[in-house]
Amino acid sequence: MNLSHLKYVLEVDKTRSISKAAANLFMGQPNLSRAIKDLEDTLGIVIFKRTSKGIEPTAQGEEFLNYARKIMSDVEQVEAKYINENPDKQVFSISLPRASYVAYAFNNFINRIDKTKSIDFNYKETNAMRVIKNVEQDGFNLGILRYQAKFEDYFLGILKEKGLLSKEIFSFSYLILTSKDSELYKKERISLKDLRNYIEILHGDPYVPSLSVTEAKKAEFSGITDKNIYIYERGSQFEMLDNVKEAYMWISPIPENMLLKFNLAQRKCVEYDKTYIDVLIYKKNYNFSDIDKIFLEELRKSIKELDKISLK
Repeated sequence: MNLSHLKYVLEVDKTRSISKAAANLFMGQPNLSRAIKDLEDTLGIVIFKRTSKGIEPTAQGEEFLNYARKIMSDVEQVEAKYINENPDKQVFSISLPRASYVAYAFNNFINRIDKTKSIDFNYKETNAMRVIKNVEQDGFNLGILRYQAKFEDYFLGILKEKGLLSKEIFSFSYLILTSKDSELYKKERISLKDLRNYIEILHGDPYVPSLSVTEAKKAEFSGITDKNIYIYERGSQFEMLDNVKEAYMWISPIPENMLLKFNLAQRKCVEYDKTYIDVLIYKKNYNFSDIDKIFLEELRKSIKELDKISLK
């Protein structure tokens, strides 16, 4: 038995499916089934049984899984402790939604670290469920989870189930981002009707686990216009908005310095009433490093700047 075996059974328990677990582990289904069978033979127990609802742990299997969870948690804590205590290496990792105010904070954070020392930073933008998975399983110390306020109970339930703690850091309604040279920006007052003839730029990977892909898109996308450009990387969005004067996108508030750099403006839409919440997530036993604390300080500064923005 080795740590890989423990990761395998925990993934199967989480997904309740050999095929889904194999996909998440980036391995073949036959190899995963064989590894679990070898583990069961070594232990002399049956860990999983097949039922009409799928794969479920046996009584002995549930007992073993509890040990496996504790062992993996201890291993992660030991790894984190000694990596972060290495004086010659600065370690930071965060998974989050595409949020310009966080990117702004991250850039300021980079300017505060000791650049003479080794740096090992990971900054991954993705959808909500992947953020949770990255923090729970894939080695990210911090995450920022974004959800519509109406889905709050659902997401808080998932965090509790996975042993993750959360702290609200920012709540907001999306704004319209467009070029300062756009006719849309020049309007005294923007309504949903005004957007119908414009091109909407959207991030194309929304995910709400309780909804189908189609339902998630209905919940997250406006559906106001039939002119849509879906993008999956944030790098191109600002230049696209500046160059395509007929385009706009819905965004979380952006610091003024970033808007000036790209000749963009953010405006309220008088009829838009969806509230979003960003929460910081991390494991229960995680101890924030000095590097983490510097980033969180810059994040608070960035949010404070947003509070000063006056919108029409």
